[in-house]
Amino acid sequence: MEVNQFKKILIIRFSSIGDIVLTTPIIRCIKLQTGAEVHFLTKPGFQDLLKPNPYIDKFHILHDTVSATAPKLKDENYDLVIDLQKNIKSRYLCVLLGAKMITFDKLNIAKWIEVNLKMSVLPKGKHLVDRYFDSLRKINISNDGEGLDFFISTEDRMETLKLTNGLQYNVLVLGANYYTKRIPLSKCEEIIHNATSTIVLLGGKDVLEIAEALKSKFPSKVINQCGQLSLGKSAAYINYADAVISGDTGLMHIAAALKKKMYVIWGNTIPDFGMYAYYGQKSEVKSINLEVKNLSCRPCSKLGYDRCPKGHLKCMMENDVSVIQI
Repeated sequence: MEVNQFKKILIIRFSSIGDIVLTTPIIRCIKLQTGAEVHFLTKPGFQDLLKPNPYIDKFHILHDTVSATAPKLKDENYDLVIDLQKNIKSRYLCVLLGAKMITFDKLNIAKWIEVNLKMSVLPKGKHLVDRYFDSLRKINISNDGEGLDFFISTEDRMETLKLTNGLQYNVLVLGANYYTKRIPLSKCEEIIHNATSTIVLLGGKDVLEIAEALKSKFPSKVINQCGQLSLGKSAAYINYADAVISGDTGLMHIAAALKKKMYVIWGNTIPDFGMYAYYGQKSEVKSINLEVKNLSCRPCSKLGYDRCPKGHLKCMMENDVSVIQI
């Protein structure tokens, strides 16, 4: 199937930060290889994440119901809809639009087996982005190997440069959507204690208590920016850092998009879910994954929990962070 037959394409991904960043190679390759007008549909609050992206021609916001969203989209007369959300809501929307549709394999059954039966059935090393591209072979879209995109505004770059004022530092990401993905306080203390550099803490207001405790314990080594920065400014801090230490979070994917050296500390999730740091085949930068293998209760969820189901959080607590050299 020839790619130039498509004049207007809609890409669907409702949320969240990391998942949307992982769609950026698809956006870029679709735009550059088809020359089509590319639209993107997401939830309110996530539009700004991609607004600086030069490969998107128009944004659409998901309303409270699919029925309220569909009429305006139907008027666009899309040649193709690429559903990278693949849930009941996005599927129903695609049916209402009546356009040719492409989706991807979410591997939900394999993930269920991995979580509940602890049997290794997931494809080793197969990233979600590569599964996206597998689904696009039928329209002759290929992976350019350039990895993820994240575009930081000039304003955010300049303001961050003023704040850092030539400082050399590393970033420690405290925030994550789920407790079982967050780096525990004691591990953060160990990382900072071993560090020979300044550490900038990033995260939301939900990790302020941990951030303040770390700042209090290491006043001369820590700069606490948790709960104070926009996503764009957080990305700018990452961009100018020497290295990044993170859990399985959205900022981890942004750091990969910015081609930063990274140490990723894995908790209840595993890289084999296909959501590890993705740099692209052309990048020489790679992440160093720290994980507790052969733990009988891991992975306990494909997402995460607000507390450890077993009460011990061994998946995080038994990680050897002494290998982190910053």
